[in-house]
Amino acid sequence: MSDLFESYDTPFDNGFITVNHNWLITSCNQATERILSIPERYLLGKDLRDVFCFDDRFHNICDHLGPLGDPGVRNSLHLNFTATTAGNQAIINLQVITIPGEEGEVLGALITFSDVSTPLAASRLALNSIAEGVFTVDHDFKITSFNAAAERITGWNEKEVLGRPCKSIFHTSICKQNCALAKSIQACSHISQEGVYITTKSGDLIPVQIRSAPLVDLNNHIIGGVETFLDLTPSLQSDIIFNAVADGVFTVDEFGQITSFNKAAETITGYSEEEVLGKRCAKILLPVKDDDDSTKCILFQAMQEKRTYIDEQQFIIGKNGYSIPVSISAAPFLDPKNKVIGGVETFRDNTNKLQTALILDSIADGVFTVDRSWRITSFNHAAEIITGWSRDEAIGQFCSDVFHSSICGKNCAIAESLYTGKQVASRSITIQNIKEKCVSVSISASPLIDYEGNVVGGVETFRDLSVEMSLRQQLMKNYTFDAIISKSPSMQRLFQILPEISRSESNVLILGESGTGKELIARAIFNASSRNNKPFVVVNCGALPETLLESELFGYKAGAFTDARKDRKGRFAAAEGGTLFLDEIGDIPQSVQVKLLRVLQHKVYEPLGSDTPVAADVRILAATNRELNKMVIDGQFRDDLFYRLNVVNILLPPLRQRIEDIPLLIDHFVDKFRAEKQKDIAGVSDEVMSILMHYDYPGNIRELENIIEYGFILCPGGYIQEAHLPDGVIGNNDLKPGSLAHFNRGRTLAEMEKQAILLTLEQNKGKRMQTCRELGISKDTLRRKLKSYGVDSV
Repeated sequence: MSDLFESYDTPFDNGFITVNHNWLITSCNQATERILSIPERYLLGKDLRDVFCFDDRFHNICDHLGPLGDPGVRNSLHLNFTATTAGNQAIINLQVITIPGEEGEVLGALITFSDVSTPLAASRLALNSIAEGVFTVDHDFKITSFNAAAERITGWNEKEVLGRPCKSIFHTSICKQNCALAKSIQACSHISQEGVYITTKSGDLIPVQIRSAPLVDLNNHIIGGVETFLDLTPSLQSDIIFNAVADGVFTVDEFGQITSFNKAAETITGYSEEEVLGKRCAKILLPVKDDDDSTKCILFQAMQEKRTYIDEQQFIIGKNGYSIPVSISAAPFLDPKNKVIGGVETFRDNTNKLQTALILDSIADGVFTVDRSWRITSFNHAAEIITGWSRDEAIGQFCSDVFHSSICGKNCAIAESLYTGKQVASRSITIQNIKEKCVSVSISASPLIDYEGNVVGGVETFRDLSVEMSLRQQLMKNYTFDAIISKSPSMQRLFQILPEISRSESNVLILGESGTGKELIARAIFNASSRNNKPFVVVNCGALPETLLESELFGYKAGAFTDARKDRKGRFAAAEGGTLFLDEIGDIPQSVQVKLLRVLQHKVYEPLGSDTPVAADVRILAATNRELNKMVIDGQFRDDLFYRLNVVNILLPPLRQRIEDIPLLIDHFVDKFRAEKQKDIAGVSDEVMSILMHYDYPGNIRELENIIEYGFILCPGGYIQEAHLPDGVIGNNDLKPGSLAHFNRGRTLAEMEKQAILLTLEQNKGKRMQTCRELGISKDTLRRKLKSYGVDSV
């Protein structure tokens, strides 16, 4: 021994050894190497009992070093022996302190060598290197030691706490009745407890895990107690974060058995953490029948392939047995050697998202959304059907690349809604489907706004108008004859007889105010006649002076007058075999009336400057806005010519007498000008419709057409508004007394319908069948309407 310590001038150096539960040495300091004369590298992993038994100085203590795991083993052992250094003897104290585990088991021991003159020096060095707080108390529970970790955790230093009762330092909830340290001393056993909060010097509460044990002397007498405490704040914070995550999260070990299950996972699945811990995740959350089916588990695949899966869509089974759509991300846990030691999976409940998608896919209208870069972010099933694009193909594309609409660019409806922050509704446009075929659609657009009021994109709905247009065309067939549109009773009766008129060769006289469509009737008769493959020649008799009208109608020979250098055929010759339409026939001069009468009587005429008759195979259609009957009486029009022309008489009612046709005509003109002017105007607003329904139309249908064209010029898109109408229409307050517009001013459509029915019934002297025919309604409808008006008989 003297040889071992002869180089040291100070008393015996303090040393320590740590061992595991099998007494295998895990660490030692340099003083221990010097004492035992064995380098650390040879000591590590050796059984301490073997080391002591082969050393004569220590073999007498080997009998005291029994198995650490025995129930009766003491937690503290003190032995003394004498060592000589520099001629001086020092009493060396060897102390063995067992290290308890979480469940009270013994994890190992700390063996210290110290000079009695400096008691516990080595133990203090060892205790200060421990991460857990450690303190000891005497029989009165006054603190006798306080290690560095205890100082760091509590904020107290050892000098401040020595000699003070521990409860005055820690202020725990168990200090009064359930003191773990008091229980361990009383029971002479280890006690472990979690969920305890201690109070720091600054007054903060810290969650700790405590382990308590009695402190015994060399004679195995209890002289106090020792307590360790571990700060659980980091662990608790991790648990709080883990359970605060909105997505379900669980972890598994290398065998796929669940090791943790957060609160969101409990909420989504209905399982509690206690119900799933230790069980295979595939068996709990997937409808698997055997272990082979675990390949369906995304976490299992991630662990097998050692790769991360992100946002995989899958259905899991909740505790109630119902399927839950989720979006799953999974990743393996790998150790430093790239070996799988477990895995983690997060899953998000997509039930609301799926329900929203199902709702959108059940809508008959196409719906898509875009971000602020005009890229499509969603695309419903109807949009796929209308455009031919699949959802996967469309999402991420610029909307203009998918739709190729007639308004892509400066007139874009979504752009307008984004910039104005207002909805754009019911705008009729054309788009191209994936086969580049034009499709007519009605669109509405709105901005997408987040919870803070920021515009994050736009949404547009579009309805395929193909079926609607087909039905509309089918319906319009009942209200049209050739290019004439009307559903008024008088015009419907005309439609019924026009085919017979067209097939005949008789002359036709068409009467009506200017703008009522006399030329349209003439063309309709021509188109339905057997002469429709021959010329249709129009002559406006009121536009030509008397000196030119004769030569224009009948032609002339060379030399017939000064400038007649060569023969020229007239309109009768041009219309040979076909139809000649004499518009404004009431303005024809008397001299020409005579020659025209001869053509109608004898089917021949003589060109100007010729005495040779020319046969005329021409059907005559004539029209005027003048009252020919009165002109005949006044001698302004030949009666014989009138009777020759008036074989078939057609009287066209003015537009003010067929107001039911106004909506039809408006739609027709809107469609016409939309195609001509390439503007996306859907129609007229309700306010404009009301104004146009009450207007008197002195210019009849031609004036209505001009009003709509004027609206197209001013309206940028959408619906024609009141501001887009001519001033004369809006400001026409001086309506003629007795006119239909004056009579109906301020009335609703229902009131006007009632008045029309009662007036027609009165004109027909109460004859209901005749009234039904004129109005185009059934007897049951008339009877029901009269009953609602409180009229039983007329």
